[in-house]
Amino acid sequence: MRITDIESIILQHDMEYELGFAQGYYDKRTAHLIKVHTDEGITGIGEIFGAGNFAFANQAIVNHVLKPLVVGRNPLDINVIWHEVYNAVRDHGQKGLPICCLSGIDIALWDIFGKVSSLPLYQLLGGKARDQFVAYGYGMMFRKCDDLPAVYEDEVAQIVEMGFTAAKMKIGMGVERDKELAAAVRRGAGDGFKLMADANHAYTVGEAIQLGQSLRDLGFYWFEEPVMPEDYEGYRAIRAALPGINIAGGEAEWTRFGHRELLTRRCVDILQPEVAATGGISEFMKILSLTHAFGTPVIPHVWGSDVLIAVDMHLVSVIPDIPGGLHQFEPMLEYDTTPNLFHEHLLTEPLGIREQVKETGGFVRPPQGPGIGVELDEGFVKKFRVA
Repeated sequence: MRITDIESIILQHDMEYELGFAQGYYDKRTAHLIKVHTDEGITGIGEIFGAGNFAFANQAIVNHVLKPLVVGRNPLDINVIWHEVYNAVRDHGQKGLPICCLSGIDIALWDIFGKVSSLPLYQLLGGKARDQFVAYGYGMMFRKCDDLPAVYEDEVAQIVEMGFTAAKMKIGMGVERDKELAAAVRRGAGDGFKLMADANHAYTVGEAIQLGQSLRDLGFYWFEEPVMPEDYEGYRAIRAALPGINIAGGEAEWTRFGHRELLTRRCVDILQPEVAATGGISEFMKILSLTHAFGTPVIPHVWGSDVLIAVDMHLVSVIPDIPGGLHQFEPMLEYDTTPNLFHEHLLTEPLGIREQVKETGGFVRPPQGPGIGVELDEGFVKKFRVA
């Protein structure tokens, strides 16, 4: 079997209203999908992390840099391909866009492996550590409105009503404003509901500690990306200053080499690698082994279409109990509840996350088909393809 082509597909649609986070606002949804075609008619599907104009930059890297390195290769030589591509781009991008592009191709190669072997991805990765797992509802993003605390309070109440048992909000509007928003979300969620806050590296160490104290008092479970990802010492200082709330991070790190720094420097309580950015499934599993050696739990970051949601459902299902015990920390699936046509409409058989959550009291299961276990609705792809 040989790879005959790598197809980069950018999908985009306008949003009804702008959504924002600590680094800006956006008014379009973007999904960058990858198809790896073979001479035996088996096609693997992957996804590359990078919204908006970053998707177009990534497409150029795929077409002009990575495709010539991969076409003609045996798609089952996944590990060899990964290392040869990484070595080829090392001098030009050990982190960032080239690794995101490698991630999407690697995901698609694993999908081919599953289809060739007629096994689901979770089986290829060693089997399920759990049959089902919690999905948490991600929402409460910035909006340009007069009463954002009221919007946040209402939105988290809707997430509770959907059946989710945990939810994550965006912060990063200033310490005092964030305290107000966090208090509103706690009111809307009620006591005992698991809450997390994501600052998208908006703060200095001192500001993050002030805000983290308030989040801890409100019973938040984790404080995500409090400071810029390069500030390893800042992460460690915040973690030391805030016992009682977990410090989470890692979505803006790449490969085992970047995550090694977070682990060896004891920066985080929870590591959040993003499979579509950090090097793909191959590298995610190496990072997972590292975290186990350090006794650090993993909850993957995921931001993308239902293709990527499906991949992460497999990954969450295979994460071993870390460190192990009867009453064990359990990883969760991140699920964006804000309006997104690339959830529930992109696939021929939808994942049905919301339906599963409602029926099971917050739990979901990975797809059962070979590979990732999903196929694209080609009519939908054609309608929303922009490049």
